[in-house]
Amino acid sequence: MWFLLSLAAVLCWGGSDLFSKLASPNEDKFSHWRICMAVGAVMGVHAAISLLTGAEFHLIDFWHYAPAIVCYVLSMILGYVGLRYLMLSVSSPICNSSGAVACILCLIFLREMPDWLSWIGIVLVTVGVIGLAFVEKREEGAPGEVADAKYRNGFVALCFPVFYCLLDGAGTFADAMLLDTGLVNEESGEIAYEFTWLAMGVFALIYLLARKQKLFVRTSKFTLGGAVCETAGQIAYIYALGPTWGKPTVAAPLISTYCVFSMVLSRLFLKEKLTPKRIAVLATVVAGILAMGIAEGLAEV
Repeated sequence: MWFLLSLAAVLCWGGSDLFSKLASPNEDKFSHWRICMAVGAVMGVHAAISLLTGAEFHLIDFWHYAPAIVCYVLSMILGYVGLRYLMLSVSSPICNSSGAVACILCLIFLREMPDWLSWIGIVLVTVGVIGLAFVEKREEGAPGEVADAKYRNGFVALCFPVFYCLLDGAGTFADAMLLDTGLVNEESGEIAYEFTWLAMGVFALIYLLARKQKLFVRTSKFTLGGAVCETAGQIAYIYALGPTWGKPTVAAPLISTYCVFSMVLSRLFLKEKLTPKRIAVLATVVAGILAMGIAEGLAEV
């Protein structure tokens, strides 16, 4: 069962990346607000269903889980903004590098020394991200390097997935701290997270109405598809690593490579093309992510 759940998480999160990219045309400066509105609606529905089916939840869990929630929500919003300006095949691996940030934070604040495989992953991810920044800067505006002119501000746009990575890594660190202390459990934390997204979706709705923007545009079907895939992937992820059907030893490394699926989808459906230099640095990042995923799995043995 763990394999099917892990595969479902990979497919759903890869699909979420693809749909969110399709819902983020460069000319639409409000696309991320529409995505937030859709994600809030879908996650709110799932949270309500969880409560109705007897899930444990207390209002104080909002306060207990707030540090992780803030980091996760802000990171996703920044990621949605960045999709307007970067190719998905560049953005997704950088966003998925947050495990390196979480490892570094554990080293600094908890004095937990990563194992040798995690160190290899951290080094590969760091080298890859820095290398990509240099590549984007050197190729920025170079004739013939990128097919679509909207990607010519790639170096500046790279800040969005990088900040996503930093915030998501901080959220993962806060998540581990809060769950380990027993202040909140996984089920109640997930519900608090989803209801926070519901509040974010309501805010996005009000903001769009205040700015006299259309709530539904031609890309709305992709917006809804991305929201459904994001929520479904989150559910599959929880159960793939959970005690009932999960097997984190092998599920974690498999799920950590979902950005590879995102890159394949971007090539098939978005016709994105990468230069050899970008392929080299992105392959380094993906190798680092895989190394950290395997290290996490081995730690569970």
